[in-house]
Amino acid sequence: MSYGVKIFAGRASKVLAEQIATKFGATLGDVKVTEFSDGEFQPSFEETVRGQDVFIVQSTMPPTENLFELLLMVDAARRASARKIIAVIPYFGFARQDRKDKPRVAIGAKLIANMLMAAGVDRVMTMDLHADQIQGFFEVPVDHLFASTLFFNEMKALDNGNLIMAAPDAGGAKRANAYAKKLDTGLAICHKSRKKANEVAEMTVIGDVEGKDVILVDDMCDTAGTLTKAAELFMEKGAKSVRAFCTHAVLSGPAFERINNSKLTELIVTDTIPLKEKSDKIRVITVADLFSDVIDRLIKNESISTHFIIS
Repeated sequence: MSYGVKIFAGRASKVLAEQIATKFGATLGDVKVTEFSDGEFQPSFEETVRGQDVFIVQSTMPPTENLFELLLMVDAARRASARKIIAVIPYFGFARQDRKDKPRVAIGAKLIANMLMAAGVDRVMTMDLHADQIQGFFEVPVDHLFASTLFFNEMKALDNGNLIMAAPDAGGAKRANAYAKKLDTGLAICHKSRKKANEVAEMTVIGDVEGKDVILVDDMCDTAGTLTKAAELFMEKGAKSVRAFCTHAVLSGPAFERINNSKLTELIVTDTIPLKEKSDKIRVITVADLFSDVIDRLIKNESISTHFIIS
């Protein structure tokens, strides 16, 4: 372990943080969270952080207590005279609120950035933001990592010369196209329309998938409605098989039921968000090695660009 570095975890990401710390060659720091009867809570560092580079690992998926716990921990580290505070946020919640897509709504991602900076972060480390421009919401450095570093080798192992990359919607076309170029495969896109959030009204396929092994790529899987509908549509169009690679396993509402009953051969996700339940169709790849290596390179002031296989 490098001198002057301590890694701590919020309660939502403790398992992942322990793995990151172990890979880094450190022991996870001691944090105590006091809970009051009315639901209020207070995290405290049970060891000195004075003059230390403090890494706080916490994904900010719902409930919002996860975000607020991170903010309290950052504030506590700053008031305890930490030298630098780096918020390691494997899953950056509220990232879908990156712009005003209709009148009288908040830009939630910008608000989160403001709160983190107000709390005292010196740097943010995160993975596969829903919208790249969120990096610009911060006035501190942001290390934006990509799961493609992990997914690419998995896809390469599946490549039997019959693969075709696919995006579940037009918004994911850029990501799917990057994989397609790297793997030298074709590209298919699903065009969808929504009447309201989390509900797909209709979907059509652009591209020929007949006889192909389709690989769907996306940054997250929430209710799995789009993903499972796309898989069904590809199979109807003559696809041989459909796999999906999604970084963040949000998997809310009927997601697990939909995936288990879907035409998907397999859904590969990372552990940026811990799975709520197990499924034979879901395989998890850990991001611990990636984050621990980037932390090590950051401390040594080394480049991390080698991790950007596809961006």
